[in-house]
Amino acid sequence: MSFVTTDDGAEIFYKDWGPRDAQPIMFHHGWPLSSDDWDAQMLYFLGKGYRVVASDRRGHGRSSQIGTGHDMDHYASDASAVVEHLDLRNAVHIGHSTGGGQVARYVAKYGEPQGRVAKAVLVAAVPPLMVQTDANPEGTPISVFDGFREALAANRAEFFEAVASGPFYGFNREGVTLSQPVVDNWWRQGMTGSALAHYEGIKAFSETDQTEDLKAISVPVLVAQGDDDQIVPYKDASLKQAELLQNATLKIYEGYPHGMLTTHADVLNADILAFIQQ
Repeated sequence: MSFVTTDDGAEIFYKDWGPRDAQPIMFHHGWPLSSDDWDAQMLYFLGKGYRVVASDRRGHGRSSQIGTGHDMDHYASDASAVVEHLDLRNAVHIGHSTGGGQVARYVAKYGEPQGRVAKAVLVAAVPPLMVQTDANPEGTPISVFDGFREALAANRAEFFEAVASGPFYGFNREGVTLSQPVVDNWWRQGMTGSALAHYEGIKAFSETDQTEDLKAISVPVLVAQGDDDQIVPYKDASLKQAELLQNATLKIYEGYPHGMLTTHADVLNADILAFIQQ
C-alpha cells in the first residue's frame, strides 16, 4: 500500500491509478468513510482516460489513527502532502460532504496559490458553515451535533448502522428500497477508522466557517446537491456556496439524498465529466 507521512507524523494512505501523464482527478471522501466511497467514480473516470487519486483522511480508513489534527486545516494540509508527493498539476478536486470542506480549504490555501488546480467539484458539501450561530441562524442547532457525539461515544457501530440505513441514502423515505450491501459497505468503511478521529471530526465538519475559503476560490467549481439531503440541508450549503464562489455552476437534483454519489452514480458521473470537459 502507498502512504505519505506528514510533518506531524500522520501516515496518509492513497490510491493512484491511471496514466501518469493524464489529467489527474483527486477525490476527497466524507465523514466517517474512506476513499473506497469513491469506487464508482474512480473506475468511471479511469475508464475515460484520467489519472484518478484518492486518499483516506487521517484517522479514517487505512491512514494512521493519529491522536491529533482532526480539523479542517490538517485535512487540507494532508491533502496537499499527497498532491505534492505525486506532483499533481492541472488537477480537478472533487469532494463529498466533509470532503467538500477539505477541497475548499485545500484549493484556497494550497491548490490555487501553488497553481496546481484546474477545477473543483463540491458534492453535498458542508461549507460554508453547518452549525447554527447568530450569524448563521438557518444553520443546524449545535444540539444535533452533540447528539451525534453522544451516540458515537455510546455505541459507534449502532450509530453508524442507523445513519447508513436511514437518512444518509434516503432509505428512510417512503418508496425507497434499502440496499443492505450499500449499508454494510458504509458501516465497514466507518468502523475501519478511529473513533477519536470520527468524534473530533464532527466539530470539524460542523463548526468550521469556510466563508473565506469559498470567496478565495477563482477556478470553475461545480456545486451539486440533492434537495432531499437530510444530512446537509441544501439551502444552507450549496445555495450559499454558489453565491460565495467567484465562478460557480449550481446543479440541484430533485429528490436526491446526501449519498447521491452512490445511489445516483450514473447521473452524477456523467454530469461531472461534462463539467470537466467544458
